[in-house]
Amino acid sequence: MELPTDVIKASRKSPKNMIIYGAPKIGKTTSLSELEGCLIIDLEDGSDMVNALKVKANSLAELAEIGKAIISEGKPYKYIAIDTITQLEVWCEEDAKQLYRLTPMGKNFDKDNKGLSVLTLPNGAGYLYLRRAFMKWFNRLSQLAPHVIFVGHLKDKYLTKNGKEVKANDLSLSGKLREIACANSDAIGYVYRGDNATKISFDSTNDDTAGSRCEHLRGLDAELEWTNIFID
Repeated sequence: MELPTDVIKASRKSPKNMIIYGAPKIGKTTSLSELEGCLIIDLEDGSDMVNALKVKANSLAELAEIGKAIISEGKPYKYIAIDTITQLEVWCEEDAKQLYRLTPMGKNFDKDNKGLSVLTLPNGAGYLYLRRAFMKWFNRLSQLAPHVIFVGHLKDKYLTKNGKEVKANDLSLSGKLREIACANSDAIGYVYRGDNATKISFDSTNDDTAGSRCEHLRGLDAELEWTNIFID
């Protein structure tokens, strides 16, 4: 193997995987519908009121079929939006159950199909299989386009600063899943309404879940304009 002797320039400037999250009906899906060449994969019927390049999935099986179709067509979309990653987590519980059933200790789990969740396993053991299922789907979806945008819901998080409890904005995913998704994304933006416009913040200085590896997005808090995010 030949090791580099000179500095290798960055191969891209824009985020490959990106997370945007915010309150319901804040304009996330509408903004995505305005991103040229973006296919919205709607997991929650959130795109019914917008004109968009879109397709619906009502289960992981349907999501898998959509993925296969995209691959068979040569991955024609520059952008794909998964709307929402929060719903993807819900669906992954069933996939996690199937992963657990493949193990010797889980082969008889919920054999009567009463709808038991692996998250009921003692000592939080089921979350290991949920993380595996979620990571499998996150990676699979990430390969469907040059840029993949995962849309999430908002939840509050509470921190103690200087002896006082403060509230900040957070992505609505279970703890470890949030860490996995954020670690595997180049940018995380909080979407909100301000000055009669849909805005996005990548600023984490106020303790919101936000940030970016992309230099041009670090600390940015501005109107949501896709041309300011995807610059190459």
